[in-house]
Amino acid sequence: MLTKLLESVKPSGQLTMRLLTLDDRTQWDTLIQTLPTGCFMQSWAWADFKVLEGYQAFRYGLFAEKTSAENPLADKNLAEQVLVGGCFFYYYPCGYTANLLFAPGAPCFMPGFEQEGMTLLLEQASVLAEKLGAIALRIEPLLAQKPTYLDRFVPAPVELLPSETLLIDLQPQTAAILAAMKPKGRYNIRLSQRYGVQTQFTTDMQALPLFYNLFWETVKRQHFFGEPYRFFINLCQTLFAAQMAEIGLATWRGEVLTAVLVLYWGDRATYLYGGRSTDYPHVMASYGLHWAAMQRAKARGCKHYDFYGYTCNPNHNYAKFSQFKRQFGGTSVTTIGAHDYFFYNQLAGTLIGLLKRVKREG
Repeated sequence: MLTKLLESVKPSGQLTMRLLTLDDRTQWDTLIQTLPTGCFMQSWAWADFKVLEGYQAFRYGLFAEKTSAENPLADKNLAEQVLVGGCFFYYYPCGYTANLLFAPGAPCFMPGFEQEGMTLLLEQASVLAEKLGAIALRIEPLLAQKPTYLDRFVPAPVELLPSETLLIDLQPQTAAILAAMKPKGRYNIRLSQRYGVQTQFTTDMQALPLFYNLFWETVKRQHFFGEPYRFFINLCQTLFAAQMAEIGLATWRGEVLTAVLVLYWGDRATYLYGGRSTDYPHVMASYGLHWAAMQRAKARGCKHYDFYGYTCNPNHNYAKFSQFKRQFGGTSVTTIGAHDYFFYNQLAGTLIGLLKRVKREG
């Protein structure tokens, strides 16, 4: 797909940019799923979800003229425009003065359009920043190395996307995937099967309370931040309708012991959220459920199962559950993480405002 698109357009310095409409949805999602760095947070449905959460979403596409070998002298005004990249910007209106534009999993470009495309996107982001009062644009591209077109960005202090993850290759035969796991991982998967742990996957919203109860139990037990129930209502309603996600449940003797929320995007299945009960740990329900999720993802044509949030650092907050994930084998992948581009006019205005406020209150 990407090769065919590249053959139809050539970088020419003639990019145009505009707000995308609902008519562009299929073309946009197809492009983002095709690009190796395409992220589900740049999908149309994810933007719809963020709007439900109170964010403003600005969906910009970059277009190039399609080449015509048959008639190179054809009227350029009638030339077909091909989507070659773009960015969904998110903004959450709040009372703070130091607000940000967010672009998780972005920007996205077809090869050869990065430099000019980034220039156009920054110009538009500057316009949005002035209008909204944002002091910076925070991006989180799924890139292993920082490219030159991001030279003006600096590392950000906080990340939305985990910069390190663990990918399980689903392309080999099932026996080979099992063979690539740690011995403990294989053993516990087979143990769950011997105990008769049952698994199911569903897009029925009635499964959401079962999922959330286990999720929240895990949040309290492990002392990490947990999203409220309303968040998952908005998330699941949006992604289920787009056929992008499922809830997976593992049951033993009629009791749900483990739950996961798996998101499908492009050639990747991502374990986005999950939770487990501390009851009956000997049946290894979590191992059985993740193995079932991997097999299901493979059957759907996914090439990788993404454990989404992982660390090799034993002192990291992710260290405990990373030890569990490591039993499934896989390859650790690290991206450049979040980076900020500051709008200095907005930043200066914000600082001046803060200084005046401090002076008044002092």
